[in-house]
Amino acid sequence: MTTPPNIPAKAKLSRSFPTLALEFLLIESSGGPVCGVDEAGRGPWAGPVSAGAVILNPDDLPAGIDDSKALTHARREALEIEIKARALAWGVGFASVEEIDQLNILHATGLAMCRAIEALAVPPAAALVDGNYRFKLPCPIQTVVKGDSLSLSIAAASILAKTARDRLMVALDAEYPGYGFAGHKGYNAPIHAAALKALGPCPAHRRSWAPIRALLEPTRG
Repeated sequence: MTTPPNIPAKAKLSRSFPTLALEFLLIESSGGPVCGVDEAGRGPWAGPVSAGAVILNPDDLPAGIDDSKALTHARREALEIEIKARALAWGVGFASVEEIDQLNILHATGLAMCRAIEALAVPPAAALVDGNYRFKLPCPIQTVVKGDSLSLSIAAASILAKTARDRLMVALDAEYPGYGFAGHKGYNAPIHAAALKALGPCPAHRRSWAPIRALLEPTRG
C-alpha cells in the first residue's frame, strides 16, 4: 500500500470553519474512504488517553461540527449523537493509564488511534491525523497541523474522543471520590493538586508523570 502524497501542514484555506477539502484531496489520491483521527487526554495527570476516528458522509453532514475545544459541553454531546447516527463509520479507542506508563504517552496515543481505526465498520483507505507526528496506524496517513480547525473529519473525531473520555472521567470520579475528576477531567487544576497532596495518588493517576512520581518517591532526609 502506497503512502498518499503530502498535503501541506498549514493548508491555505480561507475558511473560518473546517471543511471536507482535505478529505476530497486524499480520497482522490488514495482511491477510497478517508477517516479523520484525533485524540483527547494526552496532557492530564490521570485517566486514559482516547482517540476518535470518523468517516463522514459528504451527503449527510451534521451542522456545526467544529474543533471540540471550540464547543460547549452540551453542543459536543448533541453533535456526538448526530455524528454517530449519520457518519459512514466511526470508532473510539482508549489506551489505559497502565499502557501510558509502560509505553509513554506518545506511543499510547498511537495505540488508542489504532484501536479507534480498527473499530470502524468501513476500512479506510487513508487517514487524516491531527498534529505533525506520523503514528504507525492501520492505513496510510496524512498529518495536518491544527487539523481539527481545517478538516471536518478530524473535528468530528475530536468530538467523539472528547465526549467518550469525559464520560469515563465522570465514572472515575465516582470510583475514586475526592479528586474532582468529573470537573477537571484529570488535568492539572488547583483542586486536583490539593487532593493529591491530601489523599495521595489513586490507581487512575499516571505514575510516570513527574508530579505523581514525586509524590510516590520516598523523601530524602
